[in-house]
Amino acid sequence: MAKRVLIVGAGPGGLAASMLLANAGLDVTILERLPHVGGRTSTIASQGFRFDVGPTFFLYPQILAEIFAATGHDLYREVELVRLDPQYRLVFGSGGELLATPDMARMQAAIADFSPRDARALPRFLDDNRMKLERFKPCLESPFLGWRDILTPQLLQLLPLLRPWRSLDRELKAYFADPRIRLAFSFQSKYLGMSPFQCPSLFSILAFLEYAYGVFHPIGGCGAITQSMARIATSLGVDIRLNEPVEQLLFDGRRVAGARTHAGAYRADATVLNADFAQAMTHLVPDHLRRRWRNHKLARKRFSSSTLMLYLGLDGCYSDIPHHTIYLSKDYVNNLADIEARHVLSDDPSFYVQNASVTDATLAPAGMSTLYVLIPVTHQHPNVDWQQEAPRYRSLALRQLNKIGIADVERRICFEHMMTPADWEQRYAIYRGATFSLAHNLRQMLHLRPRNRFEDLEATYLVGGGTHPGSGLPVIFESARITSRLLLADLGLPSQWITDAGRDVQPFNPVEVLADAMA
Repeated sequence: MAKRVLIVGAGPGGLAASMLLANAGLDVTILERLPHVGGRTSTIASQGFRFDVGPTFFLYPQILAEIFAATGHDLYREVELVRLDPQYRLVFGSGGELLATPDMARMQAAIADFSPRDARALPRFLDDNRMKLERFKPCLESPFLGWRDILTPQLLQLLPLLRPWRSLDRELKAYFADPRIRLAFSFQSKYLGMSPFQCPSLFSILAFLEYAYGVFHPIGGCGAITQSMARIATSLGVDIRLNEPVEQLLFDGRRVAGARTHAGAYRADATVLNADFAQAMTHLVPDHLRRRWRNHKLARKRFSSSTLMLYLGLDGCYSDIPHHTIYLSKDYVNNLADIEARHVLSDDPSFYVQNASVTDATLAPAGMSTLYVLIPVTHQHPNVDWQQEAPRYRSLALRQLNKIGIADVERRICFEHMMTPADWEQRYAIYRGATFSLAHNLRQMLHLRPRNRFEDLEATYLVGGGTHPGSGLPVIFESARITSRLLLADLGLPSQWITDAGRDVQPFNPVEVLADAMA
């Protein structure tokens, strides 16, 4: 009889792990508390409008393409991806705009309008980060199960290249003098819920990934990716049970032996937790069973920022506004300090807008469009009462849109949905509403992050943004590969095929895919 695996949560990490484990012949069941798959990588649909709940673009699809290939599928035939150019428009509160394009000649010309010297440094920045990614990639693909995994000759040799003692902003000063250009290549740290002035310099590879491999929009939104994964998982025999929140984990000593929902008990030989890590620990695992991750230790950890969200269905379309626009506050440093240190709300916050209907007509009825507005804010903190502040900050968010050329929004609104950090905590079961989970500082990375084979419990594994390698869709998918290999090896089953299957997958070329479709 096949070994049974239970996965708690049908987010992108849980779905990816389910595909790999089911393909290995295991009996896999997913228990999902929500009525749909995807977690935050899912879709809000109402009145003909469709919005991504969380992630709004797809970066570095290579990892997921390899997971699809390992199970006999082709990501690029399952999901229609559009590479964006421009990738996004940056509006600086301190003055100036930059259309970020993957066309390096155009990008250098755009940077030269700010600083000719910085434009000349762009090729060096990209070349250095290409080497950094290539050399650090094995670390991102490997488990870190203890301090001995750090003290390897290979990793120690990387220290002069990675310079972990430097912040991301300080690293970029070696290339770019204009602070606005440094922001253009460091705001990506917000994908991790962190400040570029605190984030380790390693994460300069995020900007490199965008320019080297592209920023993609999946037609139908990022929820189309997790829907496709669920279809494949089901075809492989995975039993996905929706509307079944786990009420308690079942323990045999320190070993997780299964879970209980309102529908009954599920026994398992191994359990994979894809729930928000801190929330799962504090709600599903008795404190006395944990060693490294006791409640009082979790409370002292650093957590990422959160977000205020507005999902707006509009009459008409802002056709002159690019797919992605990011406004960077005039006093960006203080805006970040308000979020990360003071835990208060800024009067001139940075924000991000997705105007996806200029690319994807499937997201709104004819003659209408969607607008997705995200403002980074503090995670849940006593300083901010969202029941009181939400109406005020909604009004501020709508006024801020004028700064990027989106005017007269309120009278166009046909549909509206708002999410605050309190909503993230209550509706999506996210600890403190910290949408990017544990922060990615040096004390919470590699072996110091919750480990893929969870160290505090037996027969228990982790996937998702709260574990190694970290948050963001590409690394969440990588966490699923790492965890699946560990779990299969622990059950005495082959796992090398997971790695081998991806070797022949070529990087996505949208021109070739378009030619195939036309043929």
